Amino acid sequence: MIEIDDKDHQLLTRLADGLPLVPRPYAEIGGPLDLSEGEVIARLRRLLAGGVIRRLGLIVRHHELGYRANAMAVWDVPDDKVDALGAKLAAYDFVTLCYRRRRQLPHWPYNLFAMVHGKARARVLTQIDQLNDQVGLRALPRQVLFSNKRYKQSAARFGTGLAKAG
Repeated sequence: MIEIDDKDHQLLTRLADGLPLVPRPYAEIGGPLDLSEGEVIARLRRLLAGGVIRRLGLIVRHHELGYRANAMAVWDVPDDKVDALGAKLAAYDFVTLCYRRRRQLPHWPYNLFAMVHGKARARVLTQIDQLNDQVGLRALPRQVLFSNKRYKQSAARFGTGLAKAG
């Protein structure tokens, strides 16, 4: 693992609440730390390459954008085909999340998951039908699970177990 200095810790702390919604968020984050936008980006790249940060992502508050018909489509795919079929699903622009999980037998046989957000339930169902037909999933056991409750999403929090330099 790479060494992390005080500036890295301060940067990670500032990132914990997300990027500011400004035209140059890295410059905004770096300002109080006396880091330029380029320095912030370089540090983040180093932290990513060193495995301190696994990924940078974002949480889209889709409900506020009018997307209220949100469905998780699940399939029971043969293990030797799940990666290839998952890659095909993920290529569709209306699939916002696609991943593989272990089955939880005997109650949950599904191992391939794809999230589709939409403004209308009928449209989401049409898109999932499109996936079934075009990706070749129609004959597989499957379910469509629409959200009926909204859960708060939050960014990852960093622990204190990081090694500090110096």
